[in-house]
Amino acid sequence: MRTVDYSSRRKSVLSSAINRYIKNALPVASEDIAQEFDLSSATIRNIFSELDDSGYLKHPYTSGGRIPTGKGYRYYVDFLTQQIELMDDEKQRILKDCRKKMRRLEDALENTSEVISEITHFAGIVSFLEWQEKMFYKGISRILDQPEFRDVDKIRLLVGLIEDKKRLLDIINRDFSGKVKVYIGSELGFPEMENCSLVVSSFKMKDQPSGRLAVLGPMRMEYNHIIPTMEYISEVLSQVLEDF
Repeated sequence: MRTVDYSSRRKSVLSSAINRYIKNALPVASEDIAQEFDLSSATIRNIFSELDDSGYLKHPYTSGGRIPTGKGYRYYVDFLTQQIELMDDEKQRILKDCRKKMRRLEDALENTSEVISEITHFAGIVSFLEWQEKMFYKGISRILDQPEFRDVDKIRLLVGLIEDKKRLLDIINRDFSGKVKVYIGSELGFPEMENCSLVVSSFKMKDQPSGRLAVLGPMRMEYNHIIPTMEYISEVLSQVLEDF
């Protein structure tokens, strides 16, 4: 008799639903993934209901499909995401772009914010700890192109928060352990950013912790690619800054 591991199956369905939503930005219906699991749409609907009840998925008002909640993304990042290895050509591109000849530290940091934005397709941000209220950012328009930000009021609030650099820097410069810290939606502590995630890493200058790198985008971001990307850019920037 076939034994079903219901807990593992729920996790797999949650992972599949989030992956599909990240890729397509459309609510996920039971029939979208039923075939992947060789299950009926009715069975997937029951699993979706359990995930709804647990707070990992929700119904948007305009669709019968499901979208991930902040809690769902958090579980996905902590337990379901397998980070991918960066492609060699991506690494080469980062090395080439970060190692452009820069005479001034400011130019090197601004250039890095652009590299982050180009690679991730979201906003890239760089802070330097000694310059407490100064940060460099590129690619804000890339965020505003995302379907989550079609609401003019949401755009206005988000842009206002970015222009008010101090509040954003307070988040980016928070202490954390490990190479990368991911803040999702309400974890950021600002209603203006309830649809956003912020992935933060740190860099060194002459072996001393010197600043932070961050990528700001919608919660619907490819964490399995962005997290290793930020780790790698941090490593490269720390090498570049040995010459300053």
